[in-house]
Amino acid sequence: MGKYVILADITCDLSQEMREFCGMDYYINGHIHISTNGEEKDLLTTLDWSQISREEYYAALADKKAKITTAPPNLEEYADIFEKYVKEGYDILSMSLSAKISGTFDFTCTAAKRVKEKYPEANIYCFNSMRMSGAFALLTMYAFLLKKQGRSYEEVIEWLEANKQRVHQMGPVDDLIAIARRGRITMGKAVMGSFANVKPMGDCNSEGYVTVLTKAKGIRKALELTVSYVKETAVDMSDNYAVIYHTDREQYALMLKEMIEKELDFKQVFVSCCFSGNATNIGPGMIGVYYFGNTVTDLVAEKEIITKLNSK
Repeated sequence: MGKYVILADITCDLSQEMREFCGMDYYINGHIHISTNGEEKDLLTTLDWSQISREEYYAALADKKAKITTAPPNLEEYADIFEKYVKEGYDILSMSLSAKISGTFDFTCTAAKRVKEKYPEANIYCFNSMRMSGAFALLTMYAFLLKKQGRSYEEVIEWLEANKQRVHQMGPVDDLIAIARRGRITMGKAVMGSFANVKPMGDCNSEGYVTVLTKAKGIRKALELTVSYVKETAVDMSDNYAVIYHTDREQYALMLKEMIEKELDFKQVFVSCCFSGNATNIGPGMIGVYYFGNTVTDLVAEKEIITKLNSK
């Protein structure tokens, strides 16, 4: 079996615990610019808080006067990394979040083409996960686990392509004001929803975007509904892992983990905050669990399931 390397970008969001568990020892950094309190910072996005503390970052994210922008690794960075591994004799599996959400996948394809022109024998596969955040994290973790088990380069790629549309998510958003600041709903609706204690809840569609399927009244009801939805839609739980991600809602994420472990039978449930590469675009207040179910299509069946569960 030929040697190969899996290269996932920063948006894979694997925590140190998850990286150690699956054997991931390298990832590709992105970039973040933070403007707050008259101070400008250009930093690398990392899967830890070495560049900026978690507290400082999330305080800036919640500050309506702060401006935070992220950027993926650029074309030149990807080409340099690809060339380095090609020269060392590796086949390359590059993993990116959904091409519908970010231009990262296009960068990898262009960089791969450039490297192949220089090294015609190079074997570089650019994988479009069609997922983001914890869904992309779950696929990345499985890719490394399969490699750790001795699966070949071709087998890992085949598995990823066959299973990427099976990753579901569910969970509430606990900060409607933050959503309004990003232009996704009106501020008036956000204020009214906050007063009513409404928590939008959604699953990811076939392109990786989250589609709101229902709204729950209160965080406890939302977490209970999340567990019920997972129970109805997950498959082969005893043979699979689940991951829970949050943006500055660790208490609720740990509560959800406890509830899932009490009622469901996953092999293991991991919990992590979203790091700066993803949380900037998600905003504060998200709590979501990611897991394998049946293939996602138009979410009609999923909406029917959660609507029925929410009516009880």
